[in-house]
Amino acid sequence: MPWLFLLLAIAAFALAMTTTSIAVAVICILAALVLLLIWVMGLLAQRVGSQARNDAMMIDPQELRRLREQAEARREAAAEAEGPKAGA
Repeated sequence: MPWLFLLLAIAAFALAMTTTSIAVAVICILAALVLLLIWVMGLLAQRVGSQARNDAMMIDPQELRRLREQAEARREAAAEAEGPKAGA
């Protein structure tokens, strides 16, 4: 869809270059600039939208708590396993 704005901007600029009326040329150049701005903003919106996280992939608080508890249990088990070796 943003590419449509680029094509319209090019058409407005081409019309501004071919017209003999100064008023029409000024209006067409302003329209071309506005359409170019809309085109760039559309491209940026697409890029930001494509990099946004999927909400379904987020971890809920209960799962996060369970993962933290598992990591803590692994750390404690590793510390207990290293304890007798260091003392011997």
